[in-house]
Amino acid sequence: AQEQVRGHYNNKRELGKQWRSTNSQIKGLRSFNNWVKSVLIQKFSPNDDFDPSRPSDDPMDHLVVLDMGCGKGGDLLKWKNAPQEVGFYLGVDTADVSIAHARDRYVQMYRARVFTAEFHAMDCWTNTISKLPIASRIGFDVVSMMFCMHYAFESEEKCRQMLSNVSGALKKGGRFIGTIPSSDVISARVTNTDKNHIDQPKLPEDKPEEGIQEWGNSIYRIKFSKPPPRSGTFRPSFGWEYYFFLEEAVEEVPEYVVPWEAFRGIAEDYGLEMEYKRRFWDVWEEEKRGREMRSLAERMGVMDREGKLTVTPEEWEAIGLYLAFSFRKT
Repeated sequence: AQEQVRGHYNNKRELGKQWRSTNSQIKGLRSFNNWVKSVLIQKFSPNDDFDPSRPSDDPMDHLVVLDMGCGKGGDLLKWKNAPQEVGFYLGVDTADVSIAHARDRYVQMYRARVFTAEFHAMDCWTNTISKLPIASRIGFDVVSMMFCMHYAFESEEKCRQMLSNVSGALKKGGRFIGTIPSSDVISARVTNTDKNHIDQPKLPEDKPEEGIQEWGNSIYRIKFSKPPPRSGTFRPSFGWEYYFFLEEAVEEVPEYVVPWEAFRGIAEDYGLEMEYKRRFWDVWEEEKRGREMRSLAERMGVMDREGKLTVTPEEWEAIGLYLAFSFRKT
């Protein structure tokens, strides 16, 4: 499955920022997802003793960031705009073509006095991050994993290697932030108990053990490789494969359910304690009234000047699949 994922992202056509902002059918969804990632960085990347009223020029006060699954470097600017200045950024991704794009994007940014950075192609679900010399020499304040951690839930071995890398990289008190599909939402769709959707497919009457195997709308679709359990309880916790399609972004790539409580329990084995978990819809409800995040939403095109969301109903449904999280290393 990892080879399929790597091949998909290596062969994915670069559409360009101008096209994405004008012709894209999912520009509202893209903007919203980017806003949520920015919210996570704004809220959870600063160290506990960071004082925004007293910016420091001391390199020892600057953040050290590990972006696992950095893709084409789409979050570089978000880190440049982090509340606490970033001193060093390490971007790692399984797709070598994506890493080349990320490196090019960084070179274009470098003229604007940006942080020092390195980029490496590596599968962090099967390899130890300490194989990279820089990762074995320093501790990280933040590990970020946006829209990619679910690939590690193909097996327990990959999940534990991923969490070992996260925990091993972080300093004590450091944060692990990220976004994943919500297992609660997936369970509700599988069991036909999601009251947010009136067009839910019906449960198969002739197969009482099986839940709903496929759903979606005009821009996204989920289809399980095998019928999911009607109970909506994913046991064992690994290998629940489904194929995910997102218009213009993801072409029927295998992904895996991340049963939340199993993930949280295993994370605790690696000294990672949950401090934040919110469905994307709830992030919006909580943050839209705050001056800082509301202003950010306006600048990023998530809402218009009247305060209305710019996403379509189809995009809003797809957005509701995801959650944001933060863990702290104890």
